[in-house]
Amino acid sequence: MKSHSMVMLRRNFKHIARNPTTVFNAVLMPVVMMFMFVYVFGDAFSVGADYVDYATPGLMLLAVAYGVGSVAVSVNSDMTKGIINRFKVMDVSRGAVLTGHVIASVLTNLVAIAALVGVAFLLGFGPSAGFLDWLGVLGVVVLLGFALGWLTVALGLAAKSPETAGIASVPLVMLPFFSSAIVPAEAMGPGIREFAEYQPFTPIIETLRGFLGGAPEGIDVIVAAGWCVGMALAGYLWARSTFSKRA
Repeated sequence: MKSHSMVMLRRNFKHIARNPTTVFNAVLMPVVMMFMFVYVFGDAFSVGADYVDYATPGLMLLAVAYGVGSVAVSVNSDMTKGIINRFKVMDVSRGAVLTGHVIASVLTNLVAIAALVGVAFLLGFGPSAGFLDWLGVLGVVVLLGFALGWLTVALGLAAKSPETAGIASVPLVMLPFFSSAIVPAEAMGPGIREFAEYQPFTPIIETLRGFLGGAPEGIDVIVAAGWCVGMALAGYLWARSTFSKRA
């Protein structure tokens, strides 16, 4: 299983090398959003701190959500073009085919996050995080990327075509905008405020914000980890079930 997963991972990296636009878009769009919200609109938001410090954790989550969008299309293309059935004939582990896509998306996310944080420092980002706090940030990013990776793999397998697979992942990209990523939830109007407070991305963002500020809240960490594990498990089970039916 492990060797099969590594083969699938190398396959995905070769595809990325042949089509670097995927990584370029995954890195470029979060950076563009960083400039737009911090450099252009930052003075319009009142968050009680430097806006770049407030927005960076939310934009990190946006980068992960945006980066996994191509995974659904890639998985669906493998399914609809019959490539996965070829792997089945070759006795390649079913889990390895899907795991290769997830791991490749996590590594792509890490590149995007590194670029985003680098730009944030250029714009005046001043985190108070120590070494252990940065390890916590890395852990949250990897866990979130793993969870959203499995969700998008499941969406890609469930879709009927690559086009519908791309559309199916749009809610994951939009959901962070209805969280505390850009502005505090308490600054929102009735209805949307409650939605922002209780949707899964807000505690994850607040956990990142806590680690970067050097003072993570234990309850936020627990809730964020619970959401990530829950999404990963749901995505994995859904993906395996759909894969078994379609492959």
